[in-house]
Amino acid sequence: MIVNDSDLEVLCRSRGQVLRCLKLDKCSGFSTDGLLHVGRSCRQLRTLFLEDSSIIEKDGRWIHEIAMNNSVLETLNFYMMDFVKVSFEDLQLIARNCRNLVSLKISDCEILDLVGFFHAAAVLEEFYGGSFYDQPDGYAAVTFPSRLCRLGLTYMGKNEMPIVFPFAPLFKELDLLYALLDTEDHCWLLQRCPNLEVLKTRNVIGDRGLEVVARRCKQLKRLRIEPGAEEEGMEDEGLVSQTGLMALAQGCIELEHLAVYVSDITNASLEYIGTYLKNMCDFRLVLLNQKERITDLPLDKGVRALLRGCGKLRRFALHLRPGGLTDAGLGYVGQYSWNIRWMLLGYVGESDAGLLEFSKGCPKLQKLEIGGCFFSEHALAAAMIRLTSLRYLWVLGYRELSQSSRDLLAMARLFWNIELVPARRVVKTDRVGEVVVVEHSGHLLAYYSLAGPRIDFPDLIFRLNYQRILV
Repeated sequence: MIVNDSDLEVLCRSRGQVLRCLKLDKCSGFSTDGLLHVGRSCRQLRTLFLEDSSIIEKDGRWIHEIAMNNSVLETLNFYMMDFVKVSFEDLQLIARNCRNLVSLKISDCEILDLVGFFHAAAVLEEFYGGSFYDQPDGYAAVTFPSRLCRLGLTYMGKNEMPIVFPFAPLFKELDLLYALLDTEDHCWLLQRCPNLEVLKTRNVIGDRGLEVVARRCKQLKRLRIEPGAEEEGMEDEGLVSQTGLMALAQGCIELEHLAVYVSDITNASLEYIGTYLKNMCDFRLVLLNQKERITDLPLDKGVRALLRGCGKLRRFALHLRPGGLTDAGLGYVGQYSWNIRWMLLGYVGESDAGLLEFSKGCPKLQKLEIGGCFFSEHALAAAMIRLTSLRYLWVLGYRELSQSSRDLLAMARLFWNIELVPARRVVKTDRVGEVVVVEHSGHLLAYYSLAGPRIDFPDLIFRLNYQRILV
């Protein structure tokens, strides 16, 4: 949402005395002047969440006002934001005044400056942020609160890891997405975390790191592995493949959420997930393009076994490459997605027949995102009619738009909005001054909105043509 400083002023003036929780999630349009009203007026605020918002920083007075006026704050989050005028003295004052502070996620700040904060924050359970600036001699003075069990440190390398070792057995959540650790470092740290329930990291963990997780982290429930720029030129041990997934499936049978980018995959590894991970409710897999030849495609049998075995799945994402899933495999996805409500599919299926077979199932599907599958408008409309629970559809890259987009009229219904962005070419100049042509695939967005216009066929034709003109 777009939030203005004046909006925050009105909110604080009218409800500031009773406001307990304020979350500005991915918002923009306001500055620290707006937050200043929050700091001055909202003295009963327990939660202030600002992560992923775009905020203009004018000064650090807002955090000072919170430190001076609030004694009940429990959660403060401005993680990974470009705040440079927040002083560590104010953070320390918040810890002293707010005796129930259990969670703090901040922007870049030298860890050594937070020694006083950690000493004062006696009940702190979660800390994200802070950075290490190559001062190994001084980091021995850093001691975390005794209750700390959820940690995310940025730019932590091999030399700084010993700081967290005494607390590692207590960790339930560990975020290593912005740590500077290699495969060996991951193994060294994770073998000390037997009670870990949530782990976020990058592909540098490798299959060896996942094997350590499988042996030591038996209580793991959520695992997210994202790709990193460091993977270019990486040795095989720094990549995740079917080897790591098979070990993980056998060792961490409590897993409920798994999101992973893999360099290689087999049907057998997906079958292992369906066999062992019966509590899985959120599964997301992306097959990277780093390895030219994947020997076990298509993944029809593995996907079928996974979906049949993981009957609790509510969210499912499968982004492969051409040839990764046949029309029969896409039909399996529809047939065995009994409880799935959100789904993302990329480069799956071979033709419209696969999509139509898919649409015979998915009885509870509400949100569907499709990329790179190039189904026709006719097949997309026919599939949407069959998916009666669907509330949102986004398609990137489908077969070229018909002259009038008339085939999409079949999906018209009350309060069903449709927006089109046709494929187009954009001529740009690259960094060395050469002219390049960039191809942008067409988009289709369709969604229910009670506030939207009532759409009938004439109105839909107008909307489609109007969108085509706009782009």
